[in-house]
Amino acid sequence: MLKILSSITVAMMISMVLMMVCTVISKTSIMDREKMSPFECGFDPKSSARSPFSLQFFLIAILFLIFDIEIALLLPMLVTMKTSNIMMWTLTMTVFIMTLILGLYYEWKNNMLEWTF
Repeated sequence: MLKILSSITVAMMISMVLMMVCTVISKTSIMDREKMSPFECGFDPKSSARSPFSLQFFLIAILFLIFDIEIALLLPMLVTMKTSNIMMWTLTMTVFIMTLILGLYYEWKNNMLEWTF
């Protein structure tokens, strides 16, 4: 129990220190026209540098990351199958895979996997 509490305390301290350092380091500058405009050899830009991107592409990229991380989590679980309790391992794998399948079903039903609306 003491190890858990000390681990939580250390994690909280590290995160608080990082947040304080990021706050101190980050500079807020006044955003004026010259700073917000892209630099293009001293000339006015031909088109907007802040063009919008496809939200569907962003959703597909997030799905790729989710399933990529899923593979990274499933492979070590296969190695630990021999050394762990088989019932607990099966329950963990079932919950993990069912969560992913339910998420995929939800995205499919809300047409998040379609490139066009």
